Amino acid sequence: MMLQRKWLRAAFLVSGLAVALTAQDATQAPTPQDYQPGQVIQVPPHFNPKWDYPKEITLPEGTQLHIVEKGDTLWDLGNKYLGNPFAWPQIWELNQWITDPHWIYPTDHLIIPTGRTTIKPGETPTEVTGLLPGGPRFQGKVIRDEYAFTFQDFLQLPYLAPNGAEALFAELGGIKVASQQSELKSEFGDFDTLYVDGGADKGLKVGDRLLAIKVLKKKIYHPMDKRKNKPLGDVVKQIAVARVTQVQPSAAVVVVEKSADSIHRGDMLVPFSEPANILTKLRPDPKGPIAIEAPEARVVFIGDNQVHSGSGTMVIIDKGEQDGMKVGEVLLSARPRVWPIGSPKAKTSASTNYLIAQMMVVKTGSGASTCRILRAYEEVMAGDLVTR
Repeated sequence: MMLQRKWLRAAFLVSGLAVALTAQDATQAPTPQDYQPGQVIQVPPHFNPKWDYPKEITLPEGTQLHIVEKGDTLWDLGNKYLGNPFAWPQIWELNQWITDPHWIYPTDHLIIPTGRTTIKPGETPTEVTGLLPGGPRFQGKVIRDEYAFTFQDFLQLPYLAPNGAEALFAELGGIKVASQQSELKSEFGDFDTLYVDGGADKGLKVGDRLLAIKVLKKKIYHPMDKRKNKPLGDVVKQIAVARVTQVQPSAAVVVVEKSADSIHRGDMLVPFSEPANILTKLRPDPKGPIAIEAPEARVVFIGDNQVHSGSGTMVIIDKGEQDGMKVGEVLLSARPRVWPIGSPKAKTSASTNYLIAQMMVVKTGSGASTCRILRAYEEVMAGDLVTR
């Protein structure tokens, strides 16, 4: 019995020593937060020798290190570090050894972008804390900055192709979606695989990002052109971003990173450029009638070919760069109001223009612009006036 007690006591001592050493090692081992931009980090071998996994990582400026833990996904890391799970492609962009965004593994070393403003659940962004209550017109003179155009808006952006969609795609070097991963599906979106009619012959490389565009409506006419004498052009819409994962001489495989609408065979892919979030200021609501200043514009197309629209919807107006329209400019939309004066027999009337919406220019073309409605006080319809 005495020997047994001595053995147990020795075992506890050894165990305690092991725990102490483990704790000491843990405090000495560097954590991801200990690494600084510019520092070279040695990466342990990946369990899958077929992956082109980096042997070392140098953190670029404006980044930090994350070591993947069990249960991590790019979606979750986008939410954790960037404040929005939809921002996960920004992490994928910095770690191009990840060939399939579905799969990351514990101990993987990931480069994470930093310096972006994150908004925690339940927090009110500082950009809108100054907005005062009192209905859609926000009573009061002070209206703070707010985000008026983000990546999600970019992926729902319609615009006019004045010479037609085919001419636009030829100009942009468009590549057609030939088929999908499964012929049993007709609509495709996030993480789905697409096969396209173009590869090295079109200059594609693995890692290239492409913007998916579909034709929304062929041959639209100006709402004031009642006889439809001359079409303004075709309306196309941006719907998704995809990344090239395999390239062959005349074909390629791409994976959809993020979509805002379903992708179909025949939709087109064009080179992608990262859009900027646009910060804007709402204008104080005019107290009286709206004066229509040159160039007088008209709404010619609404959203997804809708009859009318409200806040957040995209509209196309018939004035563009050649008329001095600039991205970020806030415009007023107005509608005439006519009422009779005097006796009914006199048949005289008076009229004025009243405010129905504020909208911001988010894309310009030579003769047309796309605007996002920031605040709608009434439904906006094709033919409504737009002015500075």
